Amino acid sequence: MMKTIALIYMGGTFGCIGEPLIPMPEQDFLPLLAKVIPPHLQVECFAAASIKDSSACTATDWLMLVQQIQQLQLNGFQHFVIIHGTDTLSYAAATLARFLGHSCHAIITGSQYPLLNIEGNDTREFTDAIGNLYLALEQVLALPSGVYLAFHEQVFHAQSTLKAHTTELDAFVGIKADQSCDTTADALIVQNEQIDQAAQLSVLNLMLQPIAKQQFILQLKNLLLSPPHFLVLQGFGTGNIAVNDEILALFEQLYQKQCLPIISTQVTFGQLDQRYAVSSWIQSAKVLVNDCHSHADLYAKVLQMYLKYPTHEQWFAHWHQH
Repeated sequence: MMKTIALIYMGGTFGCIGEPLIPMPEQDFLPLLAKVIPPHLQVECFAAASIKDSSACTATDWLMLVQQIQQLQLNGFQHFVIIHGTDTLSYAAATLARFLGHSCHAIITGSQYPLLNIEGNDTREFTDAIGNLYLALEQVLALPSGVYLAFHEQVFHAQSTLKAHTTELDAFVGIKADQSCDTTADALIVQNEQIDQAAQLSVLNLMLQPIAKQQFILQLKNLLLSPPHFLVLQGFGTGNIAVNDEILALFEQLYQKQCLPIISTQVTFGQLDQRYAVSSWIQSAKVLVNDCHSHADLYAKVLQMYLKYPTHEQWFAHWHQH
């Protein structure tokens, strides 16, 4: 029996036309998209609940997408390909992976060039959209259950991906789908109230620059006035941050104000490592350590913890269980 793939369109460069590029309305784009699908595949096209430029996407958009996929699963679909803009493609991929787990087969993709020409009446002469789409449609039927990202003749585990180039076709890096990767297995059913709750999530990311400790102290004191739920501190090397007693006390004050600092790194690849003396304070401080596959996966995990547990004490206690 031929498996039906649900193809969900969520916007992005893939569906743009004109010069400068503007999105084609989905009711006009979907029939044209259907025409390029290989005839030997059984594919049904859907518009996502939220279609927008991916730089404007947030957790609520991706949770609505997860909810749409979970509803389609109840209708018998088990294979999904999602078309999404490249700006936040890695964030969307990681969020899908954290909430869908291995409950289905899903591949997210996009393109650096539109599918259609300027007029929107035919496919573009030069585009990576068709190749990326065909790759995703082919691999979603071949790969084990889980969530993946397909781009430029490569398929990656969704939680591991990073957009590494702004304009090149070979724009993404990550752990290849045929390589071992300890990915999230369990699915979380998304409820409407969680989508509403996600809109309130506050995450602040600071990529630390070489500054005097006193300046870092002033920055943290300013944050105490209205702290986020999670404060990601991208340190140097393996996550090294030079601290003193006053900085550690500020981390404690942030925790008391229901803000969890997370120690991460601004280095693109590699794991954190607290073997250096400069990082020995982490073991006893009220901070978390990034143990995720990528920066986008850290965002998705923060969202997962925020929705799953009601207090910051529980976020802290259960962090390494997810």
